[in-house]
Amino acid sequence: MIESTEFFQNLNEHLQENKAFVVYRKPGANIVKALLQNDKLTYKVKDHTESGFIFAPFNAEAESYLIPLENSESFEFEFRVEGSLDDRSTDEISSGVDFELMEEDQKQHENLVQNAIEAIKDGELKKVVLSRSEKVELYDPDAIRIFKNLLNKYAQAFVYLWYHPKTGYWLGATPETLLNTERTRFKTMALAGTQLFKGKIDVEWGQKEVEEQQLVTDYILDSLKSIKATEGISFSEPYSTKAGSLLHICTDISGKLSSLEHLNELIKILHPTPAVCGLPKHKALEFILKNEGYSREFYSGYLGEMNIKSESKRNSNRRNQENQQFSAISKKTDLFVNLRCMKLKDGNARIFVGGGVTTDSNAADEWMETVNKSQTMKAVLVK
Repeated sequence: MIESTEFFQNLNEHLQENKAFVVYRKPGANIVKALLQNDKLTYKVKDHTESGFIFAPFNAEAESYLIPLENSESFEFEFRVEGSLDDRSTDEISSGVDFELMEEDQKQHENLVQNAIEAIKDGELKKVVLSRSEKVELYDPDAIRIFKNLLNKYAQAFVYLWYHPKTGYWLGATPETLLNTERTRFKTMALAGTQLFKGKIDVEWGQKEVEEQQLVTDYILDSLKSIKATEGISFSEPYSTKAGSLLHICTDISGKLSSLEHLNELIKILHPTPAVCGLPKHKALEFILKNEGYSREFYSGYLGEMNIKSESKRNSNRRNQENQQFSAISKKTDLFVNLRCMKLKDGNARIFVGGGVTTDSNAADEWMETVNKSQTMKAVLVK
């Protein structure tokens, strides 16, 4: 393990060579991990049997990028959370926002939501997740500084900084797990519904949010049961969970695969989830691609460690040392949905936000939900 100061110095040197890298911290952890690719080749994911860090787009038909473990240097360091982010005032957040453009964005998004509500009432859809992007001019477009601010502010999120010559810089602090696997056991979650955190997690939820989250849960459970390779599926009661300044409703889901050969099938079933796309999936995806008016790129895609060998200590009292050594090595996959994220380009941050639309949705409320979510990212851009 190296010191964080030394690592960030090494990272700056790596950047000069224009090679791919990723730096990230898992939810609730204090250890930051990194993979720095040794060469300038572009690696793509074929069937999810690869080992490394995957960066996948929203459109499942598009190419997913990989920083392969065998062609990278890996580092770990402890990041100590600081009391403050940096010394600039929060007033500077307004300097990078075009309010006339925001007003136009509001009209467009509310019209988009209203069209979706009408499509749902006509029976074409049950739910669709609609998003928008917002450009913020940066006072200091230093990706490493913004990443450190994310680490300081969002301890319970998956925080990352990704760079690849083909994709550019992406950063995020996502609250949503797509998939965790260890050996053949897997865990996922159904996350939906949003309200501002006002000091307590045990809150009342409206019918719209409860029904939206139940739709997500039911879809995931039905999809998992459709895979013949899954068994022992169980799920928790819905509960409120905090992500930055927001609350969501979450249901934990777990099960077992008959073998790791079915990981590819499992990921294809889960992505894109109803929490980022809608129901029925194909109809919702069609509506999004036709009406949203821009490319999400990697927003609402997924990212994380894939097929990483992990060594766990076993009970030293076991007699059969050979079996003990064999059972201590396992493959782990930790994938997260790429929410609360931004892309850095030409001195600007492109922030991506969205929300689920159902028959009970209100266009003005949906706009405000995206505004609230955008503050998650804006809070680390200026302070």
